[in-house]
Amino acid sequence: MKVFIVGGTGFLGYYSTLEFLQRGHEVTTISLPDIELGEWFPKDKVEVKYGNVFKMSHEELVDLFSGYDGMVYAVGPDDRVTPEGSAYKFFHDRLVLSSTKVVKAAKDAGVKKCAVLNSYFAYFDRLWPEKKLAEHHPYIKCRIEQAESVIVVGGNSMDVSVLELPYIFGTMPERVPLWKDILFERLRKMKIVLFPKGGTNMITVEHIAEAVVGAIEQGEHGKRYPIGDANLSWKEMINIITETMGKKKKIITIPTCLGTLYGKILKRKDEKEGKEAGLDYAYLFKDIQSQELYFDPTPSVEALGYKRGGIEDAIKKTVYRCYPDLKQDQ
Repeated sequence: MKVFIVGGTGFLGYYSTLEFLQRGHEVTTISLPDIELGEWFPKDKVEVKYGNVFKMSHEELVDLFSGYDGMVYAVGPDDRVTPEGSAYKFFHDRLVLSSTKVVKAAKDAGVKKCAVLNSYFAYFDRLWPEKKLAEHHPYIKCRIEQAESVIVVGGNSMDVSVLELPYIFGTMPERVPLWKDILFERLRKMKIVLFPKGGTNMITVEHIAEAVVGAIEQGEHGKRYPIGDANLSWKEMINIITETMGKKKKIITIPTCLGTLYGKILKRKDEKEGKEAGLDYAYLFKDIQSQELYFDPTPSVEALGYKRGGIEDAIKKTVYRCYPDLKQDQ
């Protein structure tokens, strides 16, 4: 099968590229020229194109995708990005409108299979309608709209499946994991870790890649697949991180009401700076951070054929990638 990966030199796209090659598929990618592709990237086996798909015309995109059997959409900001101005407009433009434009062009080019990478927050919005997650959080609303839009675009001529992704750990050359600034640095500076109750499902990047290939090979049109592996509490995750850093820290669970108060302070700070988070800080701790974002991934594992395991090692590897000197210090 000839597969085109939009974002093939990014974190998820890179591992998906390797997995497609491992299974004997032909791969072409398009990405922004933001990193140097060294010997670590299989340039001899992959046709790498550079460009911004968001700025291309429909005709240019159709020409780009012509001759391919499958397309993977592996680009777009996640909730860790805090934009200036309206969060809804930012994520709607970059998640909903952009993906719809690209997927429509792929369909018009004759592509028959498409996998769009999405977020597990959309799954929990379906699971917990009483929490009104999409109403409270622009990012979640846009992820839901993204899935609905690309599935409609697929229609009767292209199978579009949506992969709802949880916390992902792992590393790749030339890119420092986003976890460093978002989480690791904060934990490193805390003498005592203050964190809400709850936890999340998480998975390694290698198994995400297996799920992506599975979606192109055997995914069903209109299906939303919650992709995941291990359910870990925040305390379990933090213990792995801090122990890897060389010093296990005491963790104090803060009440949800205190977290909500802190969230409102963060929201006011962003408002003064002209920013708005995709996950509304005023609801974040109650809706998400204090919840157990757990689920059984078995149905998706069986449907797409990806493996499980190795999450603790992946977390440690991610920490070491962020702090290379740690291995020498221990």
